[in-house]
Amino acid sequence: MEKIKKEDLEQSTPETEETLAAEKVEASDTENTTPEADAEETHAEPENEVPAEDATDEAADKLHEMAEQLAAMQEKYTRLYAEFENYRRRTSSEKIELQLSGHKEMAKAILPVVDDFERALAAMADENEAKEGVKLIYDKMLKIMEQKGVKQMQTIGVAFDADIHEAVTQIPAADPAQKNKVIDEIQKGYYLNDKVLRHAKVVVAV
Repeated sequence: MEKIKKEDLEQSTPETEETLAAEKVEASDTENTTPEADAEETHAEPENEVPAEDATDEAADKLHEMAEQLAAMQEKYTRLYAEFENYRRRTSSEKIELQLSGHKEMAKAILPVVDDFERALAAMADENEAKEGVKLIYDKMLKIMEQKGVKQMQTIGVAFDADIHEAVTQIPAADPAQKNKVIDEIQKGYYLNDKVLRHAKVVVAV
């Protein structure tokens, strides 16, 4: 047999060379897949990400909506506070009026008793121990009444005033200076907290 030379074994055929070339290209493609390329693929922008401009507009709209809600709440609070203040003042006024009404009715009920004391004092002799005792009670009653806002009118010598006086009778004035003035008092008048509780019954000079 013909001896096969070593050089013949090492000699490459066209098919062998083509196969080797293909393997080199594949290896080259594998090497070209670098970590940087992988990173670029990983950090690729998601398809559903909202653009920055749209996000800013959305935030502005939300802020505007919240501002409107806050303004509406403040307006509602102001209205409720005003209604409460009106209610508080109204109830306070009604309470005061009720108290004054109660004082007025009580004072009116006491005045006839005061009148009786005055008549009793006028009928008693000046030098009388009983009169002194009655006057002490009378003065004490007047003091208590004053503490509750009830006080006597001063009428003698003042000009007649239909708002506080009731003219029981009229007599000719003995002096021109007395004309249209109160010269006598039939029944005392009283104030309750500076308002007329009872008109004074008086005699007027004309």
